[in-house]
Order: sequence, then structure tokens, then C-alpha cells
Amino acid sequence: MPHIPENAIIHTDPDRCLGCHSCEIACALAHSGGQDIVSATAGRVPLHPRNIVVSFEGATMPMQCRQCEDAPCTQVCPTNACRQADGQIEIVEQHCIGCKLCVMVCPFGAISVRAQADAAPDPDGLTNRGVALKCDLCKSWRAETGKEAPACVEACPTKAIELVDMAKYRDALRKARARELAQSHRSLRLNF
Repeated sequence: MPHIPENAIIHTDPDRCLGCHSCEIACALAHSGGQDIVSATAGRVPLHPRNIVVSFEGATMPMQCRQCEDAPCTQVCPTNACRQADGQIEIVEQHCIGCKLCVMVCPFGAISVRAQADAAPDPDGLTNRGVALKCDLCKSWRAETGKEAPACVEACPTKAIELVDMAKYRDALRKARARELAQSHRSLRLNF
């Protein structure tokens, strides 16, 4: 499986997003245990995307985990189910008690809790019988398929979604700002 750099995130260009929900469907299928859309529908397999397309003032884009460097979700998780590993935020489903603290503190609204219908009743009331879900950059799916990019990136018909290495992105921003400052300074000097 190709390695994803630490603190890589999914970035979407809202100007190119059609709001077609292809990324949601691809995400749900990537996490459905190898089902395709026809067999998942025929078998009534519940599909749970880990991203959701949102619209605001005419712009649409998928909202998903931003793999925060100092993630609030990891700080509030009482069971350490939500944790940072290899520069990514992961949820260890076996440790999750469905308390929804991670949902409440996520600044992007990128975490949801899926109820588990097959969960045994908890006589002590210690769990909500659910599991937190968020974008995991399709780690298992990429390992199974050999794809370099997460399913949402692969499925986007307009290539509005891309995987961004934050270190390279920040470096490019710094260089762009430095160029802008240098050009401004030069044009000021030429006007005097």
C-alpha cells in the first residue's frame, strides 16, 4: 500500500465540486467490506460514508476529517479509541464506547456515531452502543486495492478532491506569500 505522508488531508476545491455525492458513495462502498453498489443494495447492506457533502451559499464540498495536528477529539476520548498514529487521527472501533465526545468537539463536524444494531445491551449503561466513524483516508481499502489515493479522490468526476501533503502545502503558501511581498515591494520602489 502506498504510504500517505503524515498530516495529509483531503482538500476540495469548492469551485469544481458538482455536489454529485460520488465521493460519499465511494466512501461508503470502500468501508462496506468489498461490496459494489449493486450487491450492497440488493443485500440491503447499510452504507455509512465517512464524509458528507455540504452546501453553503451556493458552494458544495465534502466535509471530512482534517487530520488535525492537535486534534481535540483525541484529547477528550475517555478510552483512547480516538488517537493520533503516524500523523493521522484514527479510531480504534473496538475501544469506542459511543460517548459522542469526539463528535461534540470536532470543529469540522467530521465525526459521526453509527449505532450498532447487533450490539449486546449494556446493563451498566456505560456505552451508547455505537461506534465513532470518521475519514481514515481509506487505509484498508487502499491496502486491498493498491490504490494510492482514497476512494473519494478516485471517484470525483471533476477532480475537485485531492490528497494534500500539509508540509508541501504550507511550504507552497510561504513561497507564494514571499513572492507577493517581493513583488509589492518592487512595485513600490518603482513608483518612487
